[in-house]
Amino acid sequence: RNRHAGKANWIKFYYDEAGIELFPVDTLKVMRDYLEQAKSSVEPESRFAKRVKIVSEAFKLTEMYSGYHHARKALVVDALGINTASRNPEARLKLASTLERKKKIFEIVKTLVKNNIAVMGHLGVLPQSAKNFKFKGKKISERNKILNEAKLLESAGVFSMVLECVESSLAKKITKNINIPTIGIGASNNCDGQVLVTDDLIGLNPINVRFVKKYSNIRNEIVKAVRNYSREVKNKKFPLKKHSY
Repeated sequence: RNRHAGKANWIKFYYDEAGIELFPVDTLKVMRDYLEQAKSSVEPESRFAKRVKIVSEAFKLTEMYSGYHHARKALVVDALGINTASRNPEARLKLASTLERKKKIFEIVKTLVKNNIAVMGHLGVLPQSAKNFKFKGKKISERNKILNEAKLLESAGVFSMVLECVESSLAKKITKNINIPTIGIGASNNCDGQVLVTDDLIGLNPINVRFVKKYSNIRNEIVKAVRNYSREVKNKKFPLKKHSY
């Protein structure tokens, strides 16, 4: 769970933690059948029935999300021109990188937007592939490239754009030159809005980068509480009579 800091949406959680989008249709059908059997085999007002209902409702949501994800994935694959028979992730990655270098990625964005899939742009440091958080926009050539890409993404139909670790004056120039909101993270207050990962700003993650301001140190409080609990359990100081029935 800690690897997915800042993701509070439970459906997203199912996706990230359980890989629910990887379940094929036949597997989903089996899971659905099991739930139906469970519902018919328990007393309607029992606590087990309540548990089955909770799981069933959660499954409906994950099933809906799975269906949406498969449809979206098929569209992206088609837009990328990837042979669905190929199961080589490295080949797909190389193809995607090639498309980015040839700027065909903007055509892909257009295709997604045309099919009612909202796309948010992301320029500067790309955390999924970046080796460090070294800011972008120091060299003139790099500044021009990022500004041009921002305009291309806007013309492709993105509804907003994250600027991550982008030099302050460049972030200001991009914000003034496009007509969609810019959201900054390590890109100064020259953006229209700001974002930080919740786990970072509350001090849960032991991250130490320039653009993160920790407004509390909840990690220390959690560690302290857990250690106190562990110590009291080992020393038979918890639970006491007042904690027992």
